[in-house]
Amino acid sequence: MTDTANPLDPAHLAHLAMRDPRLKPLTEHFAHIQHRKRPGGFPALLGLIVEQQLSVKAADTIFGRVRDGLGEVTPQALLAHDEDLLRGYGLSRPKITYARALAEAFHTGGFDTTALESLDIEAAAARLVALKGIGRWTAEVYLMFSEGRLDLFPVGDVALREALGWLDKLPERPNEAYCAERALDWAPYRTIAAHLLWAWYGAVKRGEMIR
Repeated sequence: MTDTANPLDPAHLAHLAMRDPRLKPLTEHFAHIQHRKRPGGFPALLGLIVEQQLSVKAADTIFGRVRDGLGEVTPQALLAHDEDLLRGYGLSRPKITYARALAEAFHTGGFDTTALESLDIEAAAARLVALKGIGRWTAEVYLMFSEGRLDLFPVGDVALREALGWLDKLPERPNEAYCAERALDWAPYRTIAAHLLWAWYGAVKRGEMIR
């Protein structure tokens, strides 16, 4: 299974532009970007554990090694590998602990991502956070990218907080409480606003745009 991508919905962009004049230029400049959707389940959550506190490039490299080493990214395959093998793929000891706990939860039937589909965002996030090694950021990113939830704004994401500080012309990066309150303006399409801010942040860091 591979990622899919769809253009941002013009109606969602129009709603955001109407609700927030500061966001309107981003809705116009980045109207072409796409909303990516990843396959869900165990491989997606394992990938997010690998990504924690790493650059995209480093995470992709390590997850590629894990994927190649396991052969098939399943709970059973991961549990069949001892710690030394997993460390050889580049996983740290804490991430091995989290990965094995995640695999056990799936393997024993104690957790099933299909059960999240019927839950609202808060209940689904709480179910994910109950898993060892899954924090709020990981849970929200899973719900955004693997379930396509449209009304999430992961305030723990440093890039989003930085970009929101630029948007509101703040002297320093805002804290999580500020970002959570500010993002209420963009409901029920906070996920789309996050995509716009991520796109802006990336363009600035690549030198393609100014703040």
